[in-house]
Amino acid sequence: MSQQDDLVPTMTDGYKPGEKKELSELQQLDANDESLNKWKASLGLSADKLPFPNDPRSVIVSSLVLDAGERKVTMDVSTPEKIAELKNKTIVIKEGVDYSFVVEFYVQRQVISGLKFLQVVKRLGITMDRTENMCGSYGPKLEKQSKVFPTSTAPTGRVARGTYTVRSKFVDDDNNCHLEWVWNMKIKEEWE
Repeated sequence: MSQQDDLVPTMTDGYKPGEKKELSELQQLDANDESLNKWKASLGLSADKLPFPNDPRSVIVSSLVLDAGERKVTMDVSTPEKIAELKNKTIVIKEGVDYSFVVEFYVQRQVISGLKFLQVVKRLGITMDRTENMCGSYGPKLEKQSKVFPTSTAPTGRVARGTYTVRSKFVDDDNNCHLEWVWNMKIKEEWE
């Protein structure tokens, strides 16, 4: 399996994403139905829902938080500069600790269908773990949105301790990659 294949989302047999419609098209559908217009407004289907009007992206991932209860580590992935800083930084995780990831993001400009978080963890070039978590479908909102992923347990023991390379990616049903980055984590006996 090549490095590119590691982060290809699995497809459900028979599932075909619906036709992509622009926000303006969705607003015009059934324009004379007052109750439907109220419902669409409650979903955020409004052109003025742009938290970052000068940013052309539809999904703006601001951070990925590693939540280990006693410790929270926030990775700022909001800009290319912040992502570049992460390549040179190693996140330390205490062995055996239960943790979960929390992603914080904004959606603007269009409805995003089937947003997924993919992650591959490698050590010495060997894949140790691959996860794929469905975030869901989201309409534009001014407010930050978040998704908590299932809890995992950091490996334990002498063999598990060491540095791992992690590739993370956010992709939707239309195979649009909204963010992809590489970072490092180190499993240690204790937190630093």
